[in-house]
Amino acid sequence: MSNIDIELVSVSKSFGHVSVVKDINLQIPKGEFVSILGPSGCGKTTTLNMIAGFNAPSLGDIRIRGRSQVHVPPERRNIGLVFQNYALFPHMTVAENIGFGLRMRGASRSEIGTAVRDALRGVHLEAFASRYPKELSGGQQQRVALARAIAPRPSVLLLDEPLSNLDLKLREAMRVELKEIQEALGMTFVYVTHDQEEAMAMSDRIVVMWQGAIAQEGAPADIYSRPQTSFVADFIGRSNILPISDLVSHPPHLDFAVGGGAVRLRSAESWPGQDMRFCCIRPENVRLLQDSEAAPEALNLLTGRLRRIVNLGAQVELLVEVDPNLAVTAVVRSTLAGKLPMVGESIRLAIAPEDVQLLAR
Repeated sequence: MSNIDIELVSVSKSFGHVSVVKDINLQIPKGEFVSILGPSGCGKTTTLNMIAGFNAPSLGDIRIRGRSQVHVPPERRNIGLVFQNYALFPHMTVAENIGFGLRMRGASRSEIGTAVRDALRGVHLEAFASRYPKELSGGQQQRVALARAIAPRPSVLLLDEPLSNLDLKLREAMRVELKEIQEALGMTFVYVTHDQEEAMAMSDRIVVMWQGAIAQEGAPADIYSRPQTSFVADFIGRSNILPISDLVSHPPHLDFAVGGGAVRLRSAESWPGQDMRFCCIRPENVRLLQDSEAAPEALNLLTGRLRRIVNLGAQVELLVEVDPNLAVTAVVRSTLAGKLPMVGESIRLAIAPEDVQLLAR
């Protein structure tokens, strides 16, 4: 038996003449936490709705555990759903809300009782069975909605931005809880979000969508450290994305111009098989050199003027103008704030060639 829970085969979706999802191929193994990530309008929610059965694909096939679902209605797909709006019944207790779907299926009282107890235990709400939704916090209501979705023991769980109504601190706490619940259940989660921090924190794999297509997919660390396009580099975390020209090989490095040609950098990448148009440098990989510090020859060395300092709490963000046509953002620890020059003064930066990635688009 295949270990693939969900498979999208050349799936496209159009509404009239508007193409929303374009030829997507995706396999999601059993027990994996996959986030579909992208900006508004990229097609991620439409993709989720096609998996759920709310929208039929215009082309292609959707399979759950090897069986085509294109002509299967949503209620027969054995899929759990958790949405941004929890939609709990206010006149029902927590236990009654969780057991509602099973009652609609005609399950026996004992079967419902067992499923409700298991679901409550799974979301750590055993002591809240007799409470009503209005007596719960936002995070507790979110967990009740999750328990209601898992009580019927679905094959997979689809989640459409379920944390977006929570405040920042609660969202951060629920990220940890959701991942722990998913691991304990061993269930496949497909999570749609526009929040890259949520996706990075919880996912085994991230599928980045842009303009209806998959821009890149992979483990969070790989997506972050090795983005394949300037869009992915910019969308996942913060980046310095600089246009390049005059790429030449000086083994073991590639040498190129940025900022209109006045500044040259080196990358440790091998000679590319295609035309490279940009380089990507993460701000945390831009090192601040103190006045008395010797400049290592192996690094890219930049001298510029400090134009802006932004205090981010644990970190300080610096905007450095290294040329009239080129500015670089650096992020340093807040403990270094007292050693920074004044805005307008000279500053030195260093970047390892290994931290300079070339991008074709």
